Amino acid sequence: MTGTQPVAGPDAGALEELAVRAGRELEDASATEILKWAADTFGRKFCVTSSMEDAVVAHLASRVLPGVDVVFLDTGYHFPETIGTRDAVEAVMDVNVITLTPRQTVAEQDAEYGPELHDRDPDLCCALRKVGPLREGLTGYTAWATGLRRDESPTRANTPVVGWDGKRRKVKISPIARWTQDDVETYVAEHGVLTNPLLMDGYASVGCAPCTRRVLAGEDARAGRWAGRGKTECGLHD
Repeated sequence: MTGTQPVAGPDAGALEELAVRAGRELEDASATEILKWAADTFGRKFCVTSSMEDAVVAHLASRVLPGVDVVFLDTGYHFPETIGTRDAVEAVMDVNVITLTPRQTVAEQDAEYGPELHDRDPDLCCALRKVGPLREGLTGYTAWATGLRRDESPTRANTPVVGWDGKRRKVKISPIARWTQDDVETYVAEHGVLTNPLLMDGYASVGCAPCTRRVLAGEDARAGRWAGRGKTECGLHD
């Protein structure tokens, strides 16, 4: 896209039109070109979200927008390796890590809803510890980037590189949507990008510890999340 002017106001209709048009025009663009468009268009009203499974999108974004905000949801249920990856990203990359936390601690949630809500009602647990905090945390941004890829699972097969997040009324950017796992691994190796150590220990997708297991041979990357519960997404990308 050429001649794009920075977005000045929160006109949702114009933003949706912009997102849909960009999704078409940038479909074949590189991840770097997509992120450059986002940085040029939204400036500091643009952020990257990261689960700290790896820091690929954060690294890509930092190359076009040094000091970019990287938003991380600390649910209170993360593996220690995930928190360690966040701390390492903050220490060595040219990004500004922002950690969001739920309104309630795990103990406070247990007191109100009972212990191990993640086992009894995982959708509610995700809503309280992920969806709500992200909605509030993204309030000051016009656009956000994710690491979604089409090859991860059938539910993500149609992910646009730029789309409209109607739930949050923001532009949603998935710069590596067209990448494969091989593309990710190649980029990580070429640039020395930080990854979560659990990826080397049988985990293909890393979420909250109580709801994540190692994947088995032949399973897709998301099979280890909420295994056996008929749940494939936490609600952040519905």
